[in-house]
Amino acid sequence: MLIGYMRPYQGDLECKDQASQLRESGCDHWVIEEHASPKQRIKLEELLQLLQSNDVLIVTKLFALADSTRHLAELLHNFNERQINFISLYESIDTRLEEGQYFYKNIHSLLHFQTDIISENTKKGMYEAKQRGSKVGRPRKLDDNIKKAIQMYESKKYSLLQIREETGISKTTLYRYLEN
Repeated sequence: MLIGYMRPYQGDLECKDQASQLRESGCDHWVIEEHASPKQRIKLEELLQLLQSNDVLIVTKLFALADSTRHLAELLHNFNERQINFISLYESIDTRLEEGQYFYKNIHSLLHFQTDIISENTKKGMYEAKQRGSKVGRPRKLDDNIKKAIQMYESKKYSLLQIREETGISKTTLYRYLEN
């Protein structure tokens, strides 16, 4: 079965262009998302449950289907595992063809490349921040147990063992907070 998927986006808010192109591509059925929000893809989720082996999902653009490279890679992985074919008209991708199968592999390579770039830039930024003397990472937040442990320690009435038993805060953690 050839199934089309559409969702509104700025260039086609009423999905008229998408509907026309999907009609021309011979879709037996199509699903229209009611809104453009990437967070609430209700119709896409329903469609993913209904798709069966050898079905063909057709979109006019990759952007209509996925909101990020990671999202696209996850969807394509799901399609590949379930033997669902995929066509994107604008990008001329058809996974029924040998060239389309290469797209599966290429998108995963691009995703790993993107992840490596983000990771490397993060590491570089953290290194440079440390060199400038800045603290890196999420700022520590004192919780009630830490505050209580610090108060007990500063009162000098309790041993480290008593503080740990009372608050659950280890000696190492307590000293780390006392250094700040």
